[in-house]
Amino acid sequence: MGLGGLPSEHPNFISMPGMHGSYAANMGMTQTDLLIALGVRFDDRVTGRLSSFAPHAKVIHVDIDPAEIGKNRAADLPIVGDAKRVIEKLNDLLRELKPSMGDLNAAARQAWWRQVRDWQQEHPITPVFSDSEIKPQHLMTEIDRISRGEAIITSDVGQHQMWGAQFLRFNKPRLWLSSGGLGSMGFGLPAAIGAQFACPEKLVIALVGDGGFQMSLPELATIVNHGLPIKIIVMNNGYLGMVRQWQELFYNNRLCAVELESFPDAEKLAAAYGFKGRTVESPRELRPALGEALAEPGPYLLNVRVSPFENVYPMVPAGAALNEMVLTPPQPVPIPVPK
Repeated sequence: MGLGGLPSEHPNFISMPGMHGSYAANMGMTQTDLLIALGVRFDDRVTGRLSSFAPHAKVIHVDIDPAEIGKNRAADLPIVGDAKRVIEKLNDLLRELKPSMGDLNAAARQAWWRQVRDWQQEHPITPVFSDSEIKPQHLMTEIDRISRGEAIITSDVGQHQMWGAQFLRFNKPRLWLSSGGLGSMGFGLPAAIGAQFACPEKLVIALVGDGGFQMSLPELATIVNHGLPIKIIVMNNGYLGMVRQWQELFYNNRLCAVELESFPDAEKLAAAYGFKGRTVESPRELRPALGEALAEPGPYLLNVRVSPFENVYPMVPAGAALNEMVLTPPQPVPIPVPK
């Protein structure tokens, strides 16, 4: 069965399968028998090892650019066209077929959902908390609490982007703005500016890392010049976290050019542009600080210092299939001591 029609009570499963997709999402993609791909590239961040990606699936690939169809994954039914028009025609076709066909696949669909829920229970994505330091997952659950699935949240690129996709709920379309597999560091802040201009009545949160944020600092002037009440939340772990994670796990922890040894004082930086900001380091400070940021009528810069060496799991290593995930931190291999 395909992956459509996922219920809203399972937010972790509806996140995109891929390198850091949930166990249920990646297993579902591996076992599905029909894949309707709307404007996707089938890039390696989503597919893992291409030869093992959705091996049992028939693929309907819809794209307005014919060059994308069949470039990576062969399509059983290629359709060149605008996604909206194609979906409308597919819906019309389903409505025509339903009276004559009935629900022939009801039993198979129920069995599929049982399997999906088993996968969810087998390896759920659960938040991590600490009394001594702010865990990134703790930050995401607090953002989710204050946004209630209704805020527009823009993301930069890195570990915070992956944790955001895992833990944040979105009750409507177009609330999660991410550059996806393009990996555009510095995307989060200008994307938030565009979102706030388009939806001035909405709460807009720019969720950024300490690396990407410093690539778009001049946009603070744009925010102030136009009086945009954007809430900027920096997940600050002192590293280019995604690159550090790869170096740690796959390059024997030989860290190179990933440590960010300096970061501006958030309160002074915001004050230099004429608005408020602060830094928090204690788990006890986090919830009140987020409340303070939301209560501020104008923009706010909240710098949240989190655990520096926390990694995102599940993770599909380079060259592995989606169902070959690393689910938990690997245990260190003991080095034998010569007698």
